[in-house]
Amino acid sequence: MKRNATANWKGTGKEGKGILSTASKALDNMQYSFNSRFAEGVGTNPEELIAAAHSGCFAMKLSFVLNEAGFTASDITVNCAVNFENGSIIGSHLTLKASVPGISKDKFDACAADAKANCPISKLLNTAITLDATLG
Repeated sequence: MKRNATANWKGTGKEGKGILSTASKALDNMQYSFNSRFAEGVGTNPEELIAAAHSGCFAMKLSFVLNEAGFTASDITVNCAVNFENGSIIGSHLTLKASVPGISKDKFDACAADAKANCPISKLLNTAITLDATLG
């Protein structure tokens, strides 16, 4: 299975602008620019999209890990903050809040650690990945 997206950029790195589109049309000519990446401009940026991919992938992987352990989460919410400094992604921090009926804190923490280590986006990223997990 392959997934794809397309970027189109016009102009210089600082004054130019681009658009991003995905085959699913979840992104359809979504604007991005120097300002949306390095300041507070309108549009998205690659790091925000990586954060979305990492949080979504981790949440789904955790659901699978919990199911394999005999549990079903009633809610999983994940925030991902990608740290971009000096032209490099230097970290991805996951903040997890989940409700999982019947699970112990130790088992929950083990499942979250498994998902963090084994979700495909975690495996793809060549950076430090940290996790704060709250069971509620």
